[in-house]
Amino acid sequence: MKKTLLLVRHAKAEDQSKMFKDFDRELVGGGIMDSARLGHFLKGEGIVADAIKTSSAARTYQTAKIIAEQLKFDVDQIESVDKLYSGGPQAYLAAVNATDETVSTLLLCGHNPDISYFAEYLTHADVGSMEKCSLVTVEFDELTWAEISAKTGILKEYLTPQSLKDRQ
Repeated sequence: MKKTLLLVRHAKAEDQSKMFKDFDRELVGGGIMDSARLGHFLKGEGIVADAIKTSSAARTYQTAKIIAEQLKFDVDQIESVDKLYSGGPQAYLAAVNATDETVSTLLLCGHNPDISYFAEYLTHADVGSMEKCSLVTVEFDELTWAEISAKTGILKEYLTPQSLKDRQ
């Protein structure tokens, strides 16, 4: 059975300052709009997320929540994974490998540089540094979530906020 992994880097957030811990930074207006646009695009493409996992940092959770709302996904079912905040690409792999086999499409929302490294690790494609609120779609043929590892995925699409605006 085909598995689809939607990797989303969080949208634009408040600048780092002495007033906020990095973990607590929230989305700014443009980040909220980009998240809604991405969710609306996914909905229009008929993409249904069976599960959503996100870093527990404010900006990633907010990004995932806005996308979930556009997809009519129950936001109470979003799974916050603390290790996605600073656990490196290994934490992303662990989150994917622990996904229930009933899930066909998993949306995973995280941070750079880890999410970009993870996309390249899975696909061996040159993704570079993912832009804020960008999407990398990776497909896996005939693998369980637990079997996913290096170079087992196929990069299907890389979308940025600008490429979504250009499609409208």
